[in-house]
Amino acid sequence: MTLHLAVALEGTGWHPASWREPEARPTALFSADYWAGLVQEAERGLVDLVTFEDTFAVQSSRPFEPDDRTDQVRGRLDATLVAARVAPLTRHIGLVPTAVATHTEPFHFSKAVATLDYASRGRAGVRVRVSSRADEFALVGPHRPSPDLGTDDTRAELFAEAADWVEVIRRLWDSWEDDAEIRDAATGRFVDRDKLHYIDFAGPRFSVRGPSITPRPPQGQPLVAALAHREVAFELVGSSCDLGFVTPGSAADVAGIRAQIPGSPLVFGDVVVFLADTASEARERKARMDAHLGRELVSDAHVFVGTPVELADLVQEWHAAGLAGVRLRPGSVDHDLPQVTRGLVPELQRRGAFRTAYEADTLRGLLGLPRPTNRYAAV
Repeated sequence: MTLHLAVALEGTGWHPASWREPEARPTALFSADYWAGLVQEAERGLVDLVTFEDTFAVQSSRPFEPDDRTDQVRGRLDATLVAARVAPLTRHIGLVPTAVATHTEPFHFSKAVATLDYASRGRAGVRVRVSSRADEFALVGPHRPSPDLGTDDTRAELFAEAADWVEVIRRLWDSWEDDAEIRDAATGRFVDRDKLHYIDFAGPRFSVRGPSITPRPPQGQPLVAALAHREVAFELVGSSCDLGFVTPGSAADVAGIRAQIPGSPLVFGDVVVFLADTASEARERKARMDAHLGRELVSDAHVFVGTPVELADLVQEWHAAGLAGVRLRPGSVDHDLPQVTRGLVPELQRRGAFRTAYEADTLRGLLGLPRPTNRYAAV
């Protein structure tokens, strides 16, 4: 089974105090060059894809409500627009922005990702996210009142809505057949209307007739991914996604997590990484950031502190346990991303465990996923 690597990009890094590190560039956070440089560094390391974090409200240190902190990064650029800006500056790496499905209309986002797929020539995807914060519901006005977000029934309802959201965007991507555009100047026929299809989706939250205004994307279906921690999210990954990100604590957890995901999507394990040439230096770096934070970092994902060689051991161990790959979250992106691309990747290559060149031109191709047949095309 081929080993895949992804990198999750978030501000100056996944440690809330990373912006205070010597190598950090907080003043560049809202520039296109900043994000382009990070993705180009990941591409130099032959990484399969990068994900761009996004939220519907300003970042918070609390999981379900805003805070009033001023000592952490606040504010971000739109993930999809960042990916579109980076697309022409890269050639091979997959670009996967985050969409908050709870508050984003699927029609609009389907054409945004389809456009990204055209801009990147087949390297687009979307990471579906569910919102469970009352302050985010408040941003969309009284037409979307906040439910009781603390109950299992509400969580199940939100994830069922996300599954419908994915179904709508997938149908819209198929609403133009691949050869719907004729573009024959001599006959004056640009499009074959018989090859544009209404999707006629009707559900509790969405009613979408279609078709899309954007022709079918180069990949047919751009990649759909989601992060999953528990059963209701595992169901979304298995029923609706091509790729799931999960959070095992160790290789021993992998089999149990995989058993809870129906179907056969690709599954990557998430790891927050703090890397250095020696393990003691890595521990010192993290301890310095923890001191600024005022406590030890707590994460939903496994936190790794050590050398790239030691991280290679973990990556291979998790891969052998049944994961298709890992998604690395750099603790401090300007330090830890180069440690991944110039330390971890060469070590995995030395072991014969990772590619030495990109083997495909599309994201689906990199991940070994076929280009899906259009559901509306006549057989």
